[in-house]
Formats: sequence, C-alpha cells, structure tokens
Amino acid sequence: MTASQTSVGDRSVSKEVQSSSENRIRYAVVGLGWFAQTAALPSFPSSENSEVVALVSDDPVKLQELSQSYGIQHTYSYDEYEDCLTSGAVDAVYIALPDHLHCEYTVRAANQGIHVLCEKPMATTVAEGERMIQACQSNGVKLMIAYRLHLDPANMRAVEIVQSGQIGQPRIFNSVFSQQVRGNNIRLRQATGGGTLEDIGIYCINAARYLFQAEPVEVFAMAANNGKERFREVDEMISVILRFPDQQLANFTVSFGASPVSTYHIIGTEGDLRLESAYAWDAEITHHLTINNELSRQTFASHGQLAAEFAYFSNCIIQNEDPEPSGIEGLNDIRIICALHESIQQGKPVVLDQMNFVQHPTADLITVRPTSVDPANLIHAASPEDS
Repeated sequence: MTASQTSVGDRSVSKEVQSSSENRIRYAVVGLGWFAQTAALPSFPSSENSEVVALVSDDPVKLQELSQSYGIQHTYSYDEYEDCLTSGAVDAVYIALPDHLHCEYTVRAANQGIHVLCEKPMATTVAEGERMIQACQSNGVKLMIAYRLHLDPANMRAVEIVQSGQIGQPRIFNSVFSQQVRGNNIRLRQATGGGTLEDIGIYCINAARYLFQAEPVEVFAMAANNGKERFREVDEMISVILRFPDQQLANFTVSFGASPVSTYHIIGTEGDLRLESAYAWDAEITHHLTINNELSRQTFASHGQLAAEFAYFSNCIIQNEDPEPSGIEGLNDIRIICALHESIQQGKPVVLDQMNFVQHPTADLITVRPTSVDPANLIHAASPEDS
C-alpha cells in the first residue's frame, strides 16, 4: 500500500491508494450522462493504473444497470456524495456533471482529501474556478481539467510542427466547430452552464492557445440566432476573434445549428497545417501540411483518448506530479469565455487582464491507449444530436 497524507481542515487524513501488482487509482464517476456513459466508463479497462469503483447519480436505474454492466460495487445518490468521499473506497473523482455543479462537487471532494479530474469548462465563472483551485491547493490534492486533446497525438504533433518552424512564424488560426443540438438537451440550458462557447467553443480557444503557445490579450465576438425555439436560452452561433501578443490572430465560428464540422487551420509565413476532425474523441484525425506548395497528409487512428487521460492523471497522483492541464489552464479559458460574452453584450472588443502563466502542452504529453471497448446500452441519456 502507498499512503499519502492530506491535511483536511484541522485534521490529518491518511488516504490509502489501492495496490495490486501495480498502484491503481480508484475513481468515483460523478454524473452519468451521455459522455460519461459513452466515452468515460468504457475507457477504464484500457487504463492500466485506473479503475472505477463507485458511481454517483440521482437516477436509480442508471446506478443499478451501469453498476451491473461494469461490475461496480459502490453506488451513491447525490445526497450520499459525502458518504462516497469518506468511504475509504475512492482516491479520485471524475466529475462529469453539468457545468454549474463543477465547483461545488470539486470543493467537496478536495475538502475530503480526494483528487479531482473535472470536465471542461471547469466552472461557469472566474470566481468559481478560483475557489476550486484554492480548495485543491489548501487540501493538498491534485486538480486536473479534462483537456483530452493535450494527450492526443494528432493535436500535439500539430503543436510540434508549429513550434519546429516548419510553417515559418504562425500568424493565423482559423476554426469551425459545429453540430446540430436537438430538443431540450442540457447544452441548450443557460442555468446549467450550457452554450456554444462553453460546450464547443472552448476547444477552439484552447487549440489557439496551445498552437500559438501564448495567451490572448484582446477578444471580440458576435452572436447570431436563427430564432428557433431550441435556441431561446443560448446563442445558436458565435464568431470570435482573439488577438495574441505577437499580433497573431485567431478566429473561429461555433454553432449548435449547423452540419457537423470539426476543423482548424494554422497558417504561417512559410506554410500551413489543416486538421480535419480536429476535436474528435472517437474518430481519425487527418493532417494536411503544405510547405513550399507541396502537400503531405498524415492520418492518426482513433485511440482511447479518455483512457489516456485517466492513465495520465492517475500517474500524476502516484508519482506526486502536477498535471499539465491544471486548474490555471482551465481558469484561463473561463476568463476568455467570460470576456467574449462581455464583448457580445457590449458590441465591442474587450481587453483581457494579464492572465496567470500556464505551461502549454507539447508533444511530450502524447499518450496512446487502445480504443475503448463498446459502451453498455445508454441508460436515460441521449447524444446532443438526438431529439
């Protein structure tokens, strides 16, 4: 057994990390929506140092059927979350709840000495993000925001190509990320943190930041809405411009009301690189690299992005290392998203306050895992495209 000492309030908690032939981090999956069921739960078998030992949901049918499907012994309602945290059965939580609950469930876990892997966006406000970071720091636990593409070969090779100078000085980032989100999907509810910027725009913002390896200094955004009833609470479509310190510009458009597209294009003084299916978690990603008018292509096979994410975070816990997609990484994106909403409301550019330094991801983080096994049948959950 490996024990880690964590200070919680006025007391000291000795937290045992389960060990078999190797150290394995025991997770509670908190929130059992579409992504947790489709992507997260099936990924754990491909992550050699991680396992799910508990599920947390207010849906008893989900708890019963998913625990049986995956052989998970411990199940808890949201009212029993504290019991889960203090049970001694878990070392970490994977929070896949609606965005407006991320802060509360992260802080509660941190206060019990439990490590936190939280889905993005990490919070709905800057104040919430800061509270999450402070709670984890005060209690000596790891906080990682689930930026799966920081471990992805296609995206991190793109960073490597740009930083190597192959396309010259990077000047322009352009991206389109769109999909049809149907009916009363949670992504269309303002009260739960839904929205185009929050759900898919964050991928474009984060990609621009890791490709330029810098933080924007000024932002501008414009929203459009086709007036359909499903877009009564959130904008159907938003276009964004980000200005970076070296006078580089990133622009992107995100939409919940258009045909599925997921692409970005980084253009330099001597060449350019375009990624198709750039933000995908379950599909091939293709590079189109043009240098001196010569085009080359490379396709990266689909792999277990979530398994890679769990394995990386578990290793950070076991080795007592700070995860790269840190709370500060998540907080910087929240600052940008909030500034973009301000720009939409004011109809003019917004200058950003200087953001905290963050170590941007590089190809050193690439982590490949086998494609996840097929998920169990969805229980009371629908994909964004379903009515």
